Amino acid sequence: MNSEIKKLAILGSTGSIGTQALEVVQSNPDKFQVEVLAAGSNADLLIQQSLKFRPNVAVINDVSQLVKVKDALLDEGIKVYGGEDALADVVQMESVDMVLAAIVGYAGLRSTLSAVNAGKQIALANKETLVVAGELVTKAAREKGVNLYPVDSEHSAIFQCLAGEFHNPVEKIYLTASGGPFRGKKREELIGVTKAQALKHPNWAMGAKITIDSATLMNKGLEVIEAKWLFHLNPDQIDVIVHPQSIIHSIVQFQDGSMKAQMGLPDMKLPIQYAMGYPNRFRSDFSRFDFLKYPSLTFEQPDKSTFRCLDLAYEAMNKGGNSACVMNAANEVAVAAFLEDRIPFLRIAEVIEETMAALELKTNLRYEDFVESDKVARIKATSLI
Repeated sequence: MNSEIKKLAILGSTGSIGTQALEVVQSNPDKFQVEVLAAGSNADLLIQQSLKFRPNVAVINDVSQLVKVKDALLDEGIKVYGGEDALADVVQMESVDMVLAAIVGYAGLRSTLSAVNAGKQIALANKETLVVAGELVTKAAREKGVNLYPVDSEHSAIFQCLAGEFHNPVEKIYLTASGGPFRGKKREELIGVTKAQALKHPNWAMGAKITIDSATLMNKGLEVIEAKWLFHLNPDQIDVIVHPQSIIHSIVQFQDGSMKAQMGLPDMKLPIQYAMGYPNRFRSDFSRFDFLKYPSLTFEQPDKSTFRCLDLAYEAMNKGGNSACVMNAANEVAVAAFLEDRIPFLRIAEVIEETMAALELKTNLRYEDFVESDKVARIKATSLI
């Protein structure tokens, strides 16, 4: 087999990023091969994907679905495992070259850290891994000589702008935000907004959790913290600017004042392919940007008084320690409650703020401390709902 074919473990294969990554694999069969597919609980789609892409191993995190997946793949020569322990083990397989970490939320931390410790290259789509335990993960990556290739469109943009510039100090980065479905609305206009309204993102097709995070601006807050760790920045070097057209994906400003921006249509397959194929840019049939269809690109300040989550993320980043871990856990609990119609939209930020205020700041943390902080924060946030 061609030694240049990259063997992938795709974690979160049934989610938005995972399914698009498999489209990239399908378009580039001479570049990528699927070695591991891992899903949370969507057994039916995992089975379909396994039959199509023929991985060596399939993992279903929800062990109640394990027998179903095993039975379906029994005669296909595909090994099937279940549960978190299996997920943390398979990413260390010798045959895996790169791990695409696309499990949503805190749930992705353990397997990503396991892959880093095994020296695997990481295409990182799970921003919560760095939000929750950025210090721990980046330290392990440095020690193991592991590269973290960002998949988020904004961080991919920064990474692309820094190509050939790694020796030049960065003065500032600007993460662009679409503003989400409620851009321009004030607090009183958001009192009765529904789940359906919040899930209607103007530019990007994403999963439910990340779409709600985009509506509250928490997604941008998580990205700010992720950028700090990925690019070794101080909080005051990271700014957020609302850019409703989502054409400029982010901007780097250097110490001489010059700026580089990465542009393109809002399509996640492009940053996925760039991360998986780095340092090569593979030919694609993605839609091309037409300047004449976008005669003006506009920018505005984010409304932090209406969308409190962005400031809460900066607060957590400035405090350090377990602050961002607590914030992330409270956000996951609050977003889930909103999606289940148990709290109103504006209550999401309140639950996060109250949880952060209630719990003690802890520093010098080991992995077990993050696990404990996450657990305690979820209990507290649940009690506030």
